[in-house]
Amino acid sequence: MVGSLSRAFAGIARLTVLALITWTPATVLAGPPELMERGALRVCADGNNLPFTNKAGEGFENKIAEMMADELGLPVTYFWSPQIMGFVRNTLALRVCDVIIGVASGYEFVQNTSPYYRSVYSLVLPHDSPVTTNDLTDPALAGMTIGAVADTPPMLPLRRNDVLVRTYANHVDTRTLSPARDAVDNVADGTLDAAVVWGPIAGYYANRHDPPLKVVPLDARDTAHGRQDFRITMGIRRNEPLWMDWINDFIMRRQDEITEILIDYHVPLLDARGELIVDPQHADGAAGQ
Repeated sequence: MVGSLSRAFAGIARLTVLALITWTPATVLAGPPELMERGALRVCADGNNLPFTNKAGEGFENKIAEMMADELGLPVTYFWSPQIMGFVRNTLALRVCDVIIGVASGYEFVQNTSPYYRSVYSLVLPHDSPVTTNDLTDPALAGMTIGAVADTPPMLPLRRNDVLVRTYANHVDTRTLSPARDAVDNVADGTLDAAVVWGPIAGYYANRHDPPLKVVPLDARDTAHGRQDFRITMGIRRNEPLWMDWINDFIMRRQDEITEILIDYHVPLLDARGELIVDPQHADGAAGQ
């Protein structure tokens, strides 16, 4: 009887081990290999979203992707999708690409890398404007018509001032529309007295006009009217630790070169304390010309 039971338990044990052997690899291998095992640096990007990316490779995120690919010894390939609501779901989550080059720190739908720059919303004014304030509640702006993209942080302080706010749509098809660029262009053509848009967009498009428009980065240290500055990271899927480590190491080693690219595109840059370290008005970059 004991022998029969022993043989029965031995049989069960063998079946259990066999089940584990056949089940475990399927579970472990269910996730995709990390990027080092792929044949290209696969970037999730918007094909018409300067100064960040476009299909011609003219954005500063395109330039950073090229740096990464060169170091990996891989070509860059892109999966293009309008960077609007559902962007992560339609790109990174579907595993058709492996990194988003520009994502705000703390964005819950991705795993954030270390930040590689910090910027701030900025006021765009005519080139000869006497206005120098970096506070959207300053009475110096009273009576002005100021453009801003709907549902962005500057809307709060603007509503607390005696200004006429012209709003530009936020969630649009970026393949054909660019509301923030339009707001900057409307300052140049006199439709607006000023516009307040995300710093990299402000610096890039203001410097494409002749003469360049005036760009005044907001005071990131004044948080009484909401936060206006953000640290920018790269976004990847969770549970890809080797890929995360590689990107963080890349950012640390190549930070100076990344910063030079950002300066070329007139991006307002802040230090860890929120102090302005690169003024987009005096950056001698060629990319914005």
